[in-house]
Amino acid sequence: MSRRVRRKGPQLRDKEKAILQSCLEIGDGSSSSERKDEVNWASLPDDTVVQLFSCLNYRDRASLSSTCRTWRGLGSSSCLWNYLDLRAHKCDVVTAASLASRCSKLQKLRFRGAECASAIMNLQARGLLEISGDLCREITDATLSVMAARHEALESIQLGPDFCVRISSDAIKAVALCCPKLKRLRLSGVREVNGDAINALAMHCRQLAEIGFMDCENVDEGALGNVASVRFVSVAGTRNMKWSSASQLWNKLPNLVGLDVSRTDIGQSTVSRLLSSSQSLKVLCALNCPVLEEEVNNTAYNHKGKLLIALFNDIFKGVATLFAEIKKKERNVFSNWRNSKNVDKNLNDIMIWLEWILSHSLLRIAESNSQGLDNFWLTQGATLLLSLMESSQEDVQERAATGLATFVVIDDDNATVDRGRAEAVMQDGGIRLLLDLARSCREGLQSEAAKAIANLSVNGKVAKAVAEEGGIHILADLARSMNRLVAEEAAGGLWNLSVGEEHKGAIAEAGGVKALVDLIFKWPSGGDGVLERAAGALANLAADDKCSMEVAVAGGVHALVMLARSCKFEGVQEQAARALANLAAHGDSNSNNTAVGKEAGSLEALVQLTCSHNEGVRQEAAGALWNLSFDDRNREAIAAAGGVEALVALAQSCSNASQGLQERAAGALWGLSVSEANRIIEPGFTNAIYLCIYLFSIAIGREGGVAPLIALARSDAEDVHETAAGALWNLAFNPGNALRIVEEGGVPALVHLCSSSGSKMARFMAALALAYMFDGRMDEVALIGPSSEGTSKSVNLDGARRMALKNIEAFVLTFSDPQTFSAAAASSAPAALAQVAEAARILEAGQLRCSGAEIGRFVVMLRNPSSILKACAAFALLQFTIPGGRHAMHHASLLQKAGAGRVLRAAAAAATAPIEAKIFARIVLRNLEHHHAEASI
Repeated sequence: MSRRVRRKGPQLRDKEKAILQSCLEIGDGSSSSERKDEVNWASLPDDTVVQLFSCLNYRDRASLSSTCRTWRGLGSSSCLWNYLDLRAHKCDVVTAASLASRCSKLQKLRFRGAECASAIMNLQARGLLEISGDLCREITDATLSVMAARHEALESIQLGPDFCVRISSDAIKAVALCCPKLKRLRLSGVREVNGDAINALAMHCRQLAEIGFMDCENVDEGALGNVASVRFVSVAGTRNMKWSSASQLWNKLPNLVGLDVSRTDIGQSTVSRLLSSSQSLKVLCALNCPVLEEEVNNTAYNHKGKLLIALFNDIFKGVATLFAEIKKKERNVFSNWRNSKNVDKNLNDIMIWLEWILSHSLLRIAESNSQGLDNFWLTQGATLLLSLMESSQEDVQERAATGLATFVVIDDDNATVDRGRAEAVMQDGGIRLLLDLARSCREGLQSEAAKAIANLSVNGKVAKAVAEEGGIHILADLARSMNRLVAEEAAGGLWNLSVGEEHKGAIAEAGGVKALVDLIFKWPSGGDGVLERAAGALANLAADDKCSMEVAVAGGVHALVMLARSCKFEGVQEQAARALANLAAHGDSNSNNTAVGKEAGSLEALVQLTCSHNEGVRQEAAGALWNLSFDDRNREAIAAAGGVEALVALAQSCSNASQGLQERAAGALWGLSVSEANRIIEPGFTNAIYLCIYLFSIAIGREGGVAPLIALARSDAEDVHETAAGALWNLAFNPGNALRIVEEGGVPALVHLCSSSGSKMARFMAALALAYMFDGRMDEVALIGPSSEGTSKSVNLDGARRMALKNIEAFVLTFSDPQTFSAAAASSAPAALAQVAEAARILEAGQLRCSGAEIGRFVVMLRNPSSILKACAAFALLQFTIPGGRHAMHHASLLQKAGAGRVLRAAAAAATAPIEAKIFARIVLRNLEHHHAEASI
């Protein structure tokens, strides 16, 4: 996605090429695999090389400078080192010292964090003019004082928007004493700015034109009135202001042009006094001032010749009044000013300051997520942020993009995005603007633009627009960035876009899958945010069959298992487990299920995650084990890793948990409860493996798994009904487990499911479980004694049998229409049988796969003396053999091998059999004929 250089020549060495491609400005939207390396880099003109170097961050610029003698000289050009942004990478004393030889002409510096603040003194940049830092909570008075002492030429100091809680008035006095050329001072979150500090600024910094003390606890408003040189003042968000005193003193400031009192408790009377009394004041910004807004009562409020910027005023119209002539739409006032050829220095200064304070205040307002601002955001706020994104001030652009990312989110916990706000950004051309910023060579802009694109893409319409504008290719390329913050936000964008089925293929085509997998290997630790986003995006992509194969090919299985095993961050664990669950969900169409199971430590890690304190982690781990349990080899390994005990414990503890956790806990036990009934013989399986499989269902019963499954069967959620009924059905195949279910009170629970669940599938499996329990095999176990060692539970088997058979009969009869059955019994016409079959069909039952042993049990049940069990067995075989069912051909083959045709014909012709058993048996025979004919074609 970088510009293509068309000149031909020898290829750049791999290391050099990687460095350059990671940092060049993104251009035409092509993927990195399309880049042409046909360049003789050594023959490029010097100015071209310098221009290329200017697109790199400082680390890559320094690395490329070591390539050859020519580039070393060009890489040290002072024009490349007058601005340095250290925020992207960790910068300690050693790094700063290594850069010192290049920084003698450094003028502007941006940094992040206290460690970097301490290290920049080693840059030896005595001529530094501007310094800007964020994440400043740990910066102390000593650090700021030394910073000022080492850089006496400083004209601008900006620390924030994070609160500078460890900076006091002492450091501000030190700045005043050491930096006499200071013109701008912006500090956020200082606890107290006393009169001594402000008076020191007034005395020693005679060129100080702008002061910003934002979000402070206390500011001496009286002392501010002594800074005669000041033109712009911001006390936005500052508390405990004495407005009466402030208005009397500030209106005497001879040069005061702009005042920002946003997010304070200023009232209408103070605003009026300031606007009317100050001879020089032209702009007063009072955004989100509750007292003022209540007093003005949401009506337009202006003072002749002065501009008041407030939520209740039209801001664009107000700003337009600063200009003599308005020839174009007022909404374009900022862009018109930027493109204007008539340069008015005073007006330029006002507009530059306005851009800065608007971007700061709008971001703060967005962060507070205040109620009642919907109309402002829709009518003005979104457009203002988009306008500010086109500013020539990089930090204004960044804050505007961050503001867009923030104001659309109305619920952080649930990642809820306001549809109206998101679509307002899209309709105003915001997607194209954000993508243009994301293509910038400035990593700070890339990061914030990608964050905004990610949040906006939660909205489906915006996601579609992002894809149509080429955003997927841009985000995929940003995900390859060597800057962790850029890669993290890009991965977040791909995560949100991958929710849409229509975008999954495009992400894969753009190389997004490989980029996301590589992120996990690139930052395996210390990057929880990037890991969670990368794993979340891969989880979404793995839900698609084709993309899941790409994830596996790209090394995604190993990467995700590595996270599940070693990462301690719960968000990462949850997404890694979800991704593994989705990879394992395509067992019939690819080999990923087996691949996940074979990956060293995968099953042990997932079993361990089921014991997590985080419900989301437990849920996704159980879901992964459920999907993996469909493979016989995985079942053995899960059991060997303690999976039976862990999942039983999980089921026991989740009676009050979410529906999702209950469903997956029961589903995982369902998968592990495969007994001798559900074995499918495959080449290479040993008798030992079969013995393990046979013992799984017994182990679940002995470990106490029956009782929690019965409890889950009583859930209000239909999905939980299905998984709990399925697990109990599998367990009931074993007579000992069947007795346990009776002893634990499972018959009433299954009867309730069979008669009342809203899920036909749950009712069907509950009926089959009851049929297993009372087809006679359990009676022999019951004669020996209770199944629970050391206990004696009295159960009325006869009463339980009557209850079960009554409800099985009622369930089967719900699929029986007397008139249709009579017509089918009197006629051998295929249409009559087809009508009955369609009415009796349970669609989901066609997804079940039974083994020869289980099919054989239903065949034996056709001979049972109970007419109800005969009808139930015929009904079950009908479901398993209906043409079009996923495993219908497999079941038909098993029936033919078992010689079931004779038994089915006997059941269909038996004079004493119920009409349901006869008709269902005839339909099964018809199904077998259909499958036989289909197999012979």
